[in-house]
Amino acid sequence: MHKRIRRGLSALAIGVTAAIALAACASGGSSSSGSSDDIDKALKDGGTLTYWSWTPSAKAQVAAFEKQYPKVKVKLVNAGTGADQYTKLQNTIKAGSGAPDVAQVEYYALPQFALSDSLLDLSSYGFGDLKDEFAASTWSSVSMDGKVYGLPQDSGPMALFYNKKVFDEHDIAVPKTWDEYVAAAKKLHAADPKAYITADSGDAGFTTSMIAQAGGTPFTTKGDKVTINLQDAGTKKWTSTWNELVEQGLLSKTVGWSDDWYKQLGNGQIATLITGAWMPGNLEASVADASGDWRVAPMPTYDGSAAQTANNGGSAEAVLKQSKNPALAAGFLKWLNSSKESTGVFMKSGGFPSTTADLDSSAFLDEKPEYFGGQQINKVLVDASKSSDNDFTYLPYQVYANSVFADTVGQSYENGTSLESGLAAWQKALAKYGKDQGFTVSTK
Repeated sequence: MHKRIRRGLSALAIGVTAAIALAACASGGSSSSGSSDDIDKALKDGGTLTYWSWTPSAKAQVAAFEKQYPKVKVKLVNAGTGADQYTKLQNTIKAGSGAPDVAQVEYYALPQFALSDSLLDLSSYGFGDLKDEFAASTWSSVSMDGKVYGLPQDSGPMALFYNKKVFDEHDIAVPKTWDEYVAAAKKLHAADPKAYITADSGDAGFTTSMIAQAGGTPFTTKGDKVTINLQDAGTKKWTSTWNELVEQGLLSKTVGWSDDWYKQLGNGQIATLITGAWMPGNLEASVADASGDWRVAPMPTYDGSAAQTANNGGSAEAVLKQSKNPALAAGFLKWLNSSKESTGVFMKSGGFPSTTADLDSSAFLDEKPEYFGGQQINKVLVDASKSSDNDFTYLPYQVYANSVFADTVGQSYENGTSLESGLAAWQKALAKYGKDQGFTVSTK
């Protein structure tokens, strides 16, 4: 089993200006005109590109690309992870120079850069024809308003990771519904007050994923018009379940990714994780003592019927409009995220694929990692990728939105109070910020 890497990192605040204001400085580079023939010619002629990425597979992928196309040199830069990179990227966009040719951008942040007219529409290069090569949920994250702003790198379909040893010890059945999950939380904590069904101290990415699974669509954007409704039916469906856990103290407040969090995943004090398909490698690497204890099951649903899940984390690669050689950048991107040579390297380094060919590969599906007791976990995770929600959209300033989550919804977790009040405070903050940035914001 190859180790997968953490996705969906928490974001820090970065400035964002509405599309109308940013268009002038962002569009000073290349236009979106081009063709697949231009890509072939550019790869043949060669040149130099700059690629910003933090994924562990990037170095090996660049080396493989340069071996196949020796006239092309790719300068790989790790400009920071997630929001650290986005801050630097935003600065280059405002300055009108200094942006890379190709950059890794998480799905939640992509609309922000697309709306600001900072990314190249790759449709004219034939990228629209690649749609069927990717899982529907990831393709919907890179295509907006008939334009293609990148290619999916990986995916994060959510599943239930659970400690079978703990479940067996307390005679807890694997929950298929959220009601059963809450019942399991109560039973576990009553039997062992130090044990919790999961840890959640308030995370924006987890919250939006859970709202998506419940069918919520709290954010809509049309041009510079934004609607925010964090009290919609899907959001309330999720809070009706999660409030019970928050208000009754059934969730561990241990901060995710901390040393204590890993320790408690290992000793059974945190019994489950509801997270993306990129999680196995983290457990293998950082919770090694629990090898053989963990298993994977479909994410619980509200009615126990066929699994409906959502995505949590994941990234795309995009071509910046500032690129002086857009055809070459598009060619590199196409190879990077759709060629077998590159996706093979990515999967060997632990990435969970977004390409249907890799997701359907018998070698991938038949893996039986010892850490998970020989379970064919990829079959569960791939099934999840086929039932991920496709309709959820992010705000055009979601990076900022995530950064103020702790100050709003996070307070509900801290105080053990209803999530509705925290969501209302988040909505108020998001509406104000959007208006300050020049968006027309309406709330419901």
